[in-house]
Amino acid sequence: MVLPPRIRLSEAEKDALLLEQASLIERPAARITELEAAIGKPRKTSSNSHLPPSKDGPGRGDRPKRPRRKRASRPGKSRPLTETPDKTERRMASECGHCGMDVSGTRQRCRQRYDHIELPIIRPVVTRVELFGGRCGGCGHRYKAQAPETIAPGSPFGPGIRSLLMYLHHSHHVGFERLSRMARELFGLTISEGAIANAFRRAGAGLATASEAIKRKLVTARIIASDETTTRVDGVTQWQWVFISDKAVLHKIAPRRAKSVAEDVLAGHRPDVWVSDRYAGQQELGSRHQVCLAHVLRDVQYAIDSGDTVFAPRIRDHLRWAIRVGKRRSQLKDGTLSAYATKADNKLDALMAAPVAHPAGKTLLKQIKAWRTKFFVFMTDRDVPATNNISEREIRPSVIFRKVTNGFRSDWGAQIHAGYRSVTGTARINGKPAFDAIRDLIDGKFALA
Repeated sequence: MVLPPRIRLSEAEKDALLLEQASLIERPAARITELEAAIGKPRKTSSNSHLPPSKDGPGRGDRPKRPRRKRASRPGKSRPLTETPDKTERRMASECGHCGMDVSGTRQRCRQRYDHIELPIIRPVVTRVELFGGRCGGCGHRYKAQAPETIAPGSPFGPGIRSLLMYLHHSHHVGFERLSRMARELFGLTISEGAIANAFRRAGAGLATASEAIKRKLVTARIIASDETTTRVDGVTQWQWVFISDKAVLHKIAPRRAKSVAEDVLAGHRPDVWVSDRYAGQQELGSRHQVCLAHVLRDVQYAIDSGDTVFAPRIRDHLRWAIRVGKRRSQLKDGTLSAYATKADNKLDALMAAPVAHPAGKTLLKQIKAWRTKFFVFMTDRDVPATNNISEREIRPSVIFRKVTNGFRSDWGAQIHAGYRSVTGTARINGKPAFDAIRDLIDGKFALA
């Protein structure tokens, strides 16, 4: 056996080789340490973290399901009759159904009343416009009749069609290809995907004007709630923000998640109370800040799942009690509500003062100390919600839209969606259906209450 010749290394080369080998050993050792530290920790789910339910996977989390309580039976209900039927058909009996006797001449009364509901065949109404004219005998120029105001030349598709297309696309997440097929198969209307895109683009100016009016209404509010989520624009991740007051809803799609987006919307306005989660970009935007207690309870649940059986369960019970008090504020007198607010603060201080032994409880205690002054604003102000669920409910349809359509192919498409959601969201909190709101916008009749 012939041994390879020895290779002589200098001291510097030896040190470099040893450092390289040490780094190769350190990387897997660090990974092993990380995995060992993770052993025994509960998996984060939508019930104990900010992960959405779609990330839970099969079983929706590690916690065992609670047995469902059997509901007491209740009497059945039938569909109520329409108050204003389009037509009524009355049928008189001609003979007795038992013996066959002729009863056509007898006095009868209504024994049964029910509604039969049907949709008529929907087909587009095509109006051919012919503008006559000629050559003027006085000046020699050609002249032509004026077009009707409601059906001016240009796009052949009327406001009813454009409103329906926008409603189906942005409210019900129907893509352009399916919209074109639905129009052809349901209504006998031939319209291409490009024509649909052009119809949406032409609505951009009206949506932008309406969004500016909504923004002006928003910045007069005393209480504003806000949230944000990711969206995709031309393959790039951007952020969709939502801002809600008691009279206005504003959606804004921006390339950043920074605090400057909210500051740009507020334009110097500082509301009395800002309601949001604990994201840094949502802080110091109002005189007072109410954090979402639903988010806090998820962190509390994670501490419980991690093994804290003392501190975290007490915090959970206390926060749930405070939320229950908030739900019945309308039934409480000012003095009673003030007493409850004092009790909530004192109880939380007492819980925080007690020694905490479990590491997960210590982490939770540190988080609570950081947000201590922002927990119970809703107990001193009847108009402030205890959670930010109103923002999450408002932004959820856009999250579903993103998952169904995979985002937007252009920036103008994203801005159309933000404007649509602003108009229909504002209409909803003012008691107006989304389709009626978008039809008024396309007709040029958009107005804030």
